Amino acid sequence: MKIGFVGTGNMGTALIKGYLAAHPEESGNISAFDKDREKLDALSGELGIHGCDSITALMKESEVVVLAVKPNIFDAVLPEIGEHYRTGQILVSIAAGISMKYIEKLVRKDGVKVVRVMPNTPAMVNAGMSALCKNQYLTDEEFEPVVELFRSVGKAEIVEESMIDTVIGVSGSSPAYTYMYIEALMDAAESYGMDREQAKIFAGQSVLGAAKMVLETGVDPATLRENVCSPGGTTIEAVKTLQNNGFHDNIAEAFRAAVEKSKVMTK
Repeated sequence: MKIGFVGTGNMGTALIKGYLAAHPEESGNISAFDKDREKLDALSGELGIHGCDSITALMKESEVVVLAVKPNIFDAVLPEIGEHYRTGQILVSIAAGISMKYIEKLVRKDGVKVVRVMPNTPAMVNAGMSALCKNQYLTDEEFEPVVELFRSVGKAEIVEESMIDTVIGVSGSSPAYTYMYIEALMDAAESYGMDREQAKIFAGQSVLGAAKMVLETGVDPATLRENVCSPGGTTIEAVKTLQNNGFHDNIAEAFRAAVEKSKVMTK
């Protein structure tokens, strides 16, 4: 599969590196274009991929084109892509707020094959969570290699496009909520005399371990929480304090804010 990446920012680079970690023999089938030629040359030299001089050149080489650029430049990039789009090429968008219909409209070709993806930044450490949906012009057989691309940098689930706004709330934006939680634990530990770097290890590893318990044990998170809370112990005292201060409701409200903003943004 010949894959071209338009944009080599954090997410584009994470996808390229993750895919090549899983498929090192495929470096010759990866192309990329970025306006920052110095950054592109450095990535090409490091990974052995082909750096293209233009979107035109990338489109000629690629069967799958990953649009790893910011949503605000889609209006400029998509018409250019449309000029060189060939029947059968698959366009993959990872931009928030850009619908598949909007991409079809700007490309201005019949039967454009589009995949919309909502990844998240932990893809940079091969621990991402991505949601994918496809338009009616892709077969399941064509869709599967795209899904596998995102599984190479973490987990990936297939959803309906109508669910993408919800995905943004639950996984697209939620790493930021989690970082806030870790930061708060670090600040508290530091105020009690712990070295900040050590506090980061304690807090970060505890969050990582708790997440693995959720994913690997099959036990409901509420039960896992209860299992840690011995009657009259330290954990239940902390949990009661969080509950009394609206922890659950605050997270739900943050989730709703992200979802509603996504709905407003969507083109």
